[in-house]
Amino acid sequence: MSPRIHLPSGWVTFVFTDIEGSTRLAQLLGSDYRPVLWEHRRLLRDTLAETDGAELLTEGDSFFLAFPDASAALTACLTAQRALSTHDWPNPEAAPKVRMGLHTGYAEPSDGEYASPEVHRAARVAAAAHGGQVLCSASTARLAEPLPDGASLIDLGLHRLRGFDDRERLFQLVAPGLGRQFPRPRTAEALAHNLPTQVTSFVGRETERVELDLLIRRHRLVTVVGAGGAGKTRLAVEVASGQVEAYPDGVWFVDIATVTDPGLVAFAIAAVLGPRPEPGRPILDTLVEYAAVRRMLVVLDTCDAQPAACAEVISRLLAGGSGVRVLATSREAFGLPGEVVWRIPPLAVDPQPGRTESDAVALLLDRTAAARGGRPPEWTEAADLRRVVQRLDGLPLAIELAAARLRVLSAGQLAARLDDMLGTLDAGRDVTEPPAGRGWAGNQQDTVDLVAAAFGQAPPSPAHRAVQRSATERHLTMQATVTWSYRTLGPRAARLLRWLAVFAGPVDLATVEWLLAEDPLDPLSVLVDKSMVLAEPHASGSTYRMLDPIRAYAARRLVETGEEQAARDRHVAWAQHALHRAHLGEDGRPVTLSLYAVDPLARELRAALRWSATGGSARAGLRLAGGLDQWWRERGLSREARLWLFRLYGRIAETGESIPEAELAAAYHLHSLHAGADGEFAEELRFSQRAEAAARQAGDAGLLARVLAGRAAPLVDMGQFAEAERVCREVIDWAGELEVSGDALLAVYNLAELLWRRGALAEAAELLGAARPVEAARPVERGCRSVDMLLGMVALARRDLVAAHDHLLVALRARMGHGYHGRACDTVNAVAVRCALGGEPVTAARLFGAAQATRARLRGTPGIFASYWHERQAELRRALGDAAFDAAYGEGGELGLEEAAALAFAVEHPDLAADSVRFRATGAVTPRPNGTATPRPASAVTPRPVGRRDAERREEWA
Repeated sequence: MSPRIHLPSGWVTFVFTDIEGSTRLAQLLGSDYRPVLWEHRRLLRDTLAETDGAELLTEGDSFFLAFPDASAALTACLTAQRALSTHDWPNPEAAPKVRMGLHTGYAEPSDGEYASPEVHRAARVAAAAHGGQVLCSASTARLAEPLPDGASLIDLGLHRLRGFDDRERLFQLVAPGLGRQFPRPRTAEALAHNLPTQVTSFVGRETERVELDLLIRRHRLVTVVGAGGAGKTRLAVEVASGQVEAYPDGVWFVDIATVTDPGLVAFAIAAVLGPRPEPGRPILDTLVEYAAVRRMLVVLDTCDAQPAACAEVISRLLAGGSGVRVLATSREAFGLPGEVVWRIPPLAVDPQPGRTESDAVALLLDRTAAARGGRPPEWTEAADLRRVVQRLDGLPLAIELAAARLRVLSAGQLAARLDDMLGTLDAGRDVTEPPAGRGWAGNQQDTVDLVAAAFGQAPPSPAHRAVQRSATERHLTMQATVTWSYRTLGPRAARLLRWLAVFAGPVDLATVEWLLAEDPLDPLSVLVDKSMVLAEPHASGSTYRMLDPIRAYAARRLVETGEEQAARDRHVAWAQHALHRAHLGEDGRPVTLSLYAVDPLARELRAALRWSATGGSARAGLRLAGGLDQWWRERGLSREARLWLFRLYGRIAETGESIPEAELAAAYHLHSLHAGADGEFAEELRFSQRAEAAARQAGDAGLLARVLAGRAAPLVDMGQFAEAERVCREVIDWAGELEVSGDALLAVYNLAELLWRRGALAEAAELLGAARPVEAARPVERGCRSVDMLLGMVALARRDLVAAHDHLLVALRARMGHGYHGRACDTVNAVAVRCALGGEPVTAARLFGAAQATRARLRGTPGIFASYWHERQAELRRALGDAAFDAAYGEGGELGLEEAAALAFAVEHPDLAADSVRFRATGAVTPRPNGTATPRPASAVTPRPVGRRDAERREEWA
């Protein structure tokens, strides 16, 4: 270059260059760095000597030049980069990576230099470039005509340069011999991170995002644990992206899933963070030294692929410097000091207050719309979509896979096919071949391999490559996802996982121990630690459950290992034991049956019935059905009961299993009762006759009495009241002779109802009074308090409100307290009549509305009192008027059964009312021994004010 420098003026193109990472390169090469620096200068000067560019400043590894022509400046930069890349450097590690930046602006030189902001803008453009990259401003790109042969400019968009308020559009020079792939320009907006770019929207999890964000800000190591497909990675990336500005040295994402050897974990992290390997020094030492002086967040994903190696690296990084924080995702925790383990919950399947849809449904809606070409699901599919997310337990991966199935299925079809969950979700997926496109994980693994090779590490074997491939495929199907965890289990933990698949819901520790017949703590702890079983603490002790997709996988493994028969038979035995325990107190003695004790067992009992009807013992299934008899009827599930019984009959026919006649008689009897409750009267009579024949064959007098006691029901349903009354009397007399009167209690109830219907109130009251001690001695019946209910109906017919109130509220309290919801509806109707007769018509209408709404939900038949309720409602409508009655009746229809019962309990007792018979001049009531009441002269009653005992009694009723 000429010693007399001619500085261009007017439109001047300024060029800045320097070596990227020159300090680290100098430290690495030591005394060999100076020859590299001189050779770098020589190459640039030789290149520039052929141009008319003016060298204004050379300092260290930097050049500052000015060109009168933008095209010539770009040509010079291209030539220089090619010369640098093709030069034969003594050591490949010593090759300098030079970044170059150009900007064109109007400038006039003065005293051999430029005092213009255009110079500073050019320097900022160069600072935004990476080693081997050439960037230029929009003004340079506009004036750079013609471009060098084969070259072009790529628009990188608008960027804010440091120190400038406006935005500058940057372009990258692309040509043969130049690198093409570079990170985002290092501008003021280019915050340092490599977080994966998501192609789908992030849905829901507002609470989880806030909670995890706070944990990361407060703690240096946070491990997000959860089952495969729970959304750990997606949530971690989402939260980390919101913290990029808090870490000046970057937020860096490293996927451990593709690392095939524990020794390569540190290499994988170094490949992302950027420190150069140093010959003769462990990479972990280099990595720790590099991170020690920086403030950064490292996101380590899928650490369960190499848990021990990850734990070592994390421990060293955190000990090496206080500015490093680690957010890890794994299916199990590390157990490191200071580690905060945050277990990710499934997506909520129920909507939060103030929201119309849950997070799980919102995700399914979003992904379904994408799968259907942007067309959202129809509103008619809403209920089925909710069924789908409930079956999938809110597991995000399962929901994503389900949405893909909705390309070919309706929501209803998908929901119906989820009994074969894995087969449905994984349909159309073949993971035997590598997925199309390597993606981010594959590119990162290439980097890891190159870094490892530089230190003499052997390249991954074909077996290791297979592991890498399975890592990238692990979220393509539910089976691949769960297999990823299952293959890490020991024999005991794997067996426990398989056997737990027989349970439909959560179980406690005692149940798990009962299932295995050994202490399950060790294998259960493994499953909880690996997020394959969820531990849910409660005041009474923890329960354990699997998400349904994991249960489906475990059930498939159970079949493959040949253990299904033994495990499911064991589960049926447990179900029988649990149902039996529901009838016993803590001391092991029979107690009044509460159907609330059966409610939590419903899912397990259905699972046990399903196995009994398809692969197990039909006899065991019939025993379970017998224990569920009252629960089915009181929950409005008589139709379900009949279906189970039909399936069990089919199983008997299929296997030829021998069933004792007594057990068949009991099954036919309860079938008859369920058919009547379901309105199938012909079926009711048919099975009643079958039950009688089987009971006579069995020779069991008590059983025969129970069967015959139910014979009146189909006769009543068919309107044969006289015949039904005759049958009841015969059964009662016959049972008394054989001293099995307790087994004929149903006939007593039926006869009392028939006597009430034809107005024989005195006989009905006497019959019921005698039945009270019999009912009290039978734990299965006494919770219903049917005697009190029927005595209340007798009192209503007599217009004796005091006795009616007492009997009905006692019956209602017992029925609600023990879970007899179907019978409680009748009692609420009866209390409504008592209110109508007692001058409370609005309350009566509300109670009628509530009882009808509950009865409709339970799908129950109206029974023998139906016409009576209708007549009383008609009278009430006439008294109130249509508008007032309908308004009150509608209000009642909005009440749940518990709210309706509370309204009934709040009705004031007639004894406490101002116009009570106790305070009248004439007439009062004297209780009868059988529990009803009759008028007695006023002289026999001493009026008294309401005292303390009355207040206490009233409080008890309320």
